[in-house]
Amino acid sequence: MSSTIRFEIDGDGIAILTIDVPGRSMNVMTPEYYAELAQSAARLRAETTIRGAVITSAKSAFLAGADLKELVSAYDRGITKVEARNWSRAYSGTLRALETCGKPLAAAIPGVALGGGYELALACHYRVLEDGPRAAVGLPEVKVGLLPAAGGTQRLTRMIGIKSALPLLLEGTQVASEEALRLGLVDEIAPRDELVARAKRWILERGSAEQPWDRKDFRIPGGSASMSPAAVQAMTAGIALTARQTQRNYPAPLAILSCVYEGSQLPIDRGLAIEANYFAQLLTDPVARNLMRTMFVNKGLADKLVRRPEGIPQSAVRRLGVLGAGMMGSGIAYVAARAGVEVVLLDTTLELAERGKHYSSRLLEKDTARGRIGQEQAAATLAGIATTAAYQDLAGCDLIIEAVFERRDIKAEVTRQAEAQLAPTAIFASNTSTLPIDGLAAAAARPQNFIGIHFFSPVEKMPLVEIIVGRKTSQEAIARALDFVAQLRKTPIVVNDSRGFYTSRVFGTYCHEGRALLAEGVNPALIENVAQAAGMPVGPLAVSDEVSLELQWNVMQQSAADLGAKFERPVGYDVLQKFVVDLGRLGRKSGHGFYEYPPQERKRLWPGLAEIYPPAAIQPEPDEVRKRLLYIQALETVRCLEEGVVTHPADADLGSILGWGFPAWTGGTLSLIETIGVERFVKECNRLAKQHGPRFKPTRRLKAMARRGERFYPAERATAVA
Repeated sequence: MSSTIRFEIDGDGIAILTIDVPGRSMNVMTPEYYAELAQSAARLRAETTIRGAVITSAKSAFLAGADLKELVSAYDRGITKVEARNWSRAYSGTLRALETCGKPLAAAIPGVALGGGYELALACHYRVLEDGPRAAVGLPEVKVGLLPAAGGTQRLTRMIGIKSALPLLLEGTQVASEEALRLGLVDEIAPRDELVARAKRWILERGSAEQPWDRKDFRIPGGSASMSPAAVQAMTAGIALTARQTQRNYPAPLAILSCVYEGSQLPIDRGLAIEANYFAQLLTDPVARNLMRTMFVNKGLADKLVRRPEGIPQSAVRRLGVLGAGMMGSGIAYVAARAGVEVVLLDTTLELAERGKHYSSRLLEKDTARGRIGQEQAAATLAGIATTAAYQDLAGCDLIIEAVFERRDIKAEVTRQAEAQLAPTAIFASNTSTLPIDGLAAAAARPQNFIGIHFFSPVEKMPLVEIIVGRKTSQEAIARALDFVAQLRKTPIVVNDSRGFYTSRVFGTYCHEGRALLAEGVNPALIENVAQAAGMPVGPLAVSDEVSLELQWNVMQQSAADLGAKFERPVGYDVLQKFVVDLGRLGRKSGHGFYEYPPQERKRLWPGLAEIYPPAAIQPEPDEVRKRLLYIQALETVRCLEEGVVTHPADADLGSILGWGFPAWTGGTLSLIETIGVERFVKECNRLAKQHGPRFKPTRRLKAMARRGERFYPAERATAVA
């Protein structure tokens, strides 16, 4: 009996192929699946009594595609382009054998069919998708640095045309059932319990064993890439848009465009060969490894709370207290209420608390306008936020999160007042982004219940939450904080207490380096444009304005007061002092910073920068600016790892991408070093240190890693791709 595909023939002579990969909650493509699908294709061709076949699933979803946990190891194992191409051609060849077996094939698709799963459906002659809220089809490979490797770029283009196919391929869109039917991605939608019956009916009444693209008179809808003005326009626009959006840091979108352009002008078999060649280029490129490892494998583990202490019962926050109704506090209240948590939002006056609640009201109005939730659900969510100025209203809260001003005295006062209302088992958390947790916990009567839960702004959009563990924080507090983050469906990383923790500390080096470059006479437009071309969401000067120059200055002054003689001024300190103290240009909130913010106009760099920091006659090469901005962040991450601030490379990489927007193509700050090569990175840092100062000096451990050929991630031993 088949272990992954159950092959049965019913009384009408129709073969029912039911995919059921053992030991998996969702069907994925395993070596056994590949082998048994090939055997099934051969059997369908050979047995003349079989009239046709329906391919379906025994699980709640059809097939999710390749197991990326296996694919992610390919680059590190040194897979060659020939091996990668052969792997692609093997599955592609099986699907080609299926669609040319001489029997009509129909896919009965419950739930989702993604990636290689949807490619299997495309190789069928008819597709019936479940008509349900969780049903979807799509080819999301571009999101992990790859392209569909078994005909996705070729069959989808031939089925719906270049203009319609390109957005789906380039964005990796998952398309829900009704839209999939409208776009022609499936032929029919039906209730789950009717999928197989509808598929069989098509075979018995109208079944055709020939794909449109195998007919001699076939033409791609809308024309091929070089023959149709509309297709040429779609390709031209796609190339320009992709180049602008990716800055050419991501090879997959351009490879997809090439597959479509070249393949659409050739017979299907030649197109499949072209697709396999481009897939091989991507799988042997570190960008795909980086995206798969950090944004799929490690993010998946973080979402499953891989850092949660063992042996502690699961918990859920029923009643949450939020102290401070500013932007952060209001955002926390909103995401908690959306997750069904009862929220008490407190500020110094009821008016301020109500203003914070209004933030949720505006967001809920947008949610309903976009059809994300209904009016009743929005009203219930808003009703779940109670506002107050009285600390006694916090009684019964399981968790308190303070999000007040970054001043230790204010935080200490609200901690004492709020904690007095709580049960001994309640957890108290600070949303501070810079002040050490141990210092804040000194004001708490129960420091073992005190922890940092650092959200990012805007809270409703940013997926990361940084859990900060103090010296006295208990394992139970860590577990309960992680459980709360999971309730909100956000991604947590766990770090140890330190000034600036992990994310704020490393992100700060990016802003410092940008200001140092400005002080050296580097053209500010060059600084900003190079940063964005490298993949940072905004330049260091612009983001300094957004964060607030005044806030950064105040944090530095607090650090100087706390550390005394041990405080070291970061590079660019004098620039910040000039702008805040001398010029009163405090950032975007004040309307003036490194940029100007004219009403009803786009922001622009302040012309006065050239007078204060005249551009040098000889400007550095863009690559040198790029290295300084990226390498300083990577090097500071290494220091955080060595100091025990961050304890796992996966947390460091994930936190850098989701926390402050480090370029995803790198896989994160530590994966960037592995992509460059540890030895080469150390060599470049030594050069930068000689030219620009000791902040670029590599650590002793990093130099030892370079000598020994060590890496941050151990080499994978998986062998799925060979």
